[in-house]
Amino acid sequence: MVKQKKYEDFAYVLDVFPASELKTQAQNIVVHRDENVIQLLGEDFFTLLEAATPRGNKPVIGNRLYIGRDVPRSILRILRRILYDDLTVNAKMNLERAILKILEENEKRFVEFFNTARPLTSRMHSLELIPGIGKKIAMKIIEERGIKPFESYEDLKKRGGVQDPVKALQQRILEELRDPEEKYRLFARPPIFRESMA
Repeated sequence: MVKQKKYEDFAYVLDVFPASELKTQAQNIVVHRDENVIQLLGEDFFTLLEAATPRGNKPVIGNRLYIGRDVPRSILRILRRILYDDLTVNAKMNLERAILKILEENEKRFVEFFNTARPLTSRMHSLELIPGIGKKIAMKIIEERGIKPFESYEDLKKRGGVQDPVKALQQRILEELRDPEEKYRLFARPPIFRESMA
């Protein structure tokens, strides 16, 4: 079976800075002096990216941009995938807010995770990777979804016993982005390591 490539169509702007401030050793990254670099968080796979944009077109931090393959689009080109440690201080500060926006704008998609999550091993369920969910709450979620699928974050609070589903999901996504060695990835695309970035 051919592995399907995961491309982002939309992303949230985490930071914008002049191309002259780009810190990278990669030989294949070409940016021109009259361009800005934007750091982005992909909406579907939480991919961290850098893109080039014309100096006159400075996107607003926190805005959602179309970055897909069709034109017109707000960016000139994607420069590379990056790791959490490549983010600027400003981008790191804006990351939590961007994740929150994605979680709020796509409630149905993330509630569906709770309705369909499966065991990872014979001893651990994927629900247990969500902060604040232990075996007891995981069992309650499985039991409740068997009676009737969850319909909203509020429904998860009431019937599933998850205190703050959005905050819990946000924490999990941050963990997956911050730790390149994380074994289980429920939401974020696995990072690309420097050797294979060419």
